[in-house]
Amino acid sequence: MRIDRAKNVSRNIMFGVLLKLYQVICPFIIRTAMIYLLGMEYVGLNSLFNSILQVLNLTELGVGTAMVFSMYKPIADEDRDKISKLMELYKVYYRIIGFIIAVIGLAITPIIPKLISGDSQIPLNIYYLYWINLGYTVLSYWLFAYKNSILQAHQRNDIISKITLVANTATYLIQFSLLILFKNYYLYLLGMLFGQALNNIITSIIADRMYPQYKAKGKLSIKEIKEINQRVKDLFTSKIGGVIQNSVDTIVISAFLGLTLLAKYNNYYYIMNSLFGFIIILFNSCLAGIGNSLVVESKDKNYQDFKKISLLTEWLAGFCSCCLLCLYQPFMKLWVGEKNTLEIGVVICIAVYFYIIVTNQMLCLYKDAAGIWHKDRYRPLVTALVNLSLNLASVKLLGLYGVVLSTVISMLFVGMPWLIHNLFSEVFNRSSVEFVKSFVYYALTTVVACTVTFYINTNINDSGLITLVIKILICLIVPNTIILCIFCRNKDFSAALQLVNKTFSNIIQKIPMLKKYL
Repeated sequence: MRIDRAKNVSRNIMFGVLLKLYQVICPFIIRTAMIYLLGMEYVGLNSLFNSILQVLNLTELGVGTAMVFSMYKPIADEDRDKISKLMELYKVYYRIIGFIIAVIGLAITPIIPKLISGDSQIPLNIYYLYWINLGYTVLSYWLFAYKNSILQAHQRNDIISKITLVANTATYLIQFSLLILFKNYYLYLLGMLFGQALNNIITSIIADRMYPQYKAKGKLSIKEIKEINQRVKDLFTSKIGGVIQNSVDTIVISAFLGLTLLAKYNNYYYIMNSLFGFIIILFNSCLAGIGNSLVVESKDKNYQDFKKISLLTEWLAGFCSCCLLCLYQPFMKLWVGEKNTLEIGVVICIAVYFYIIVTNQMLCLYKDAAGIWHKDRYRPLVTALVNLSLNLASVKLLGLYGVVLSTVISMLFVGMPWLIHNLFSEVFNRSSVEFVKSFVYYALTTVVACTVTFYINTNINDSGLITLVIKILICLIVPNTIILCIFCRNKDFSAALQLVNKTFSNIIQKIPMLKKYL
């Protein structure tokens, strides 16, 4: 069965973007309330707990990714019995994972205070706060979590987005009300627990209604289970590497530099990660479609599509990096005050970091769609260990600069070259030289666009909302004009624009108001 990839991608992008806008604005309001009602240290503590629990989520071992990948072919073949058996296996695995996380999480409780540098001014029991966060993580696995896989495998991320929208609305309203009325962090965390339970329950009900033909029952053959377990093992090192890469910065900053600086950094990281979240929507919306394409289309057709997606990704990454570089400081001064801003050097490092992770994620999109985890199994781990080593070696000497630069260096000079080699040797069966040249070309274009835009913005010295709006307009016009003028000479440019036009035409067809006037 061929999936209507363009239609599904358009639908998933539309609902995904709407959800992400909501998920950025509402947490931003709650984060602001925490800063002004509770203090910066609470924001830092929240970030620390999130990073610790990401490490505990190593127990997941990539089971979710492996199971969704295993469903692509049965869905294409309309093999209902196989899908039901996969869901049953998924359910068993997630129950075991939740139990392991609970045991390990309780076992490491005594070391939690040691991950906080200096004397914390938070007058609450750190252990109780940690246990509530741990309960939130365990609940996410135990309560019908496996039902989510069937929606993902059918490219129905739009349904997942709608469910999340409903559950998050209830959660945000409860959390915001508790902060305003009681200024109590315990109650705030309990509201988060409620939201997770609601999300899982609604997902289960909707999945059962949309796909009643799939029931979690039956048992796969020993051979099939071994194949899935092998994928999980291959994903394990990738999972370790990803967690270390994403979590170690936060833990190192907290342990060596303190919760207050961690909170300042995480305000910047929150903005960057929110922007990255919109790009992830595009990638996630394409994942199942690319997976289907790799199965039914030729290698040459897939490589041509890859080049088009690469060009569009680098344009988007360059434009967004330019916006971060130029808009971070004026926005932060308005949001949290000048005393809570970081140095411009750190901002430059974060902008470079963003560009690298977007490119890396585009490459991982094809890696995950092709399922080449065995070949790629050691790359994320080695990259993360290099990052950790550089972090520990440089944090005392360079402070926050050392932490961010360690991440950039490890990804750019260790992770990406390795990933490019694996992708081109396993998926496209051709040399990667053409892509590497293109990447350098795209990166230099971004440097030019950022330099010119930053220079123009630095000559606007006034601060305030009006100045911020002016700088936003400059960032919309200048870098995109520069990138357009340079990229239009690329032979893949026209094909890439056709892909964008096709995708957004499908989106317009789903919005009656736009369909009427466009």
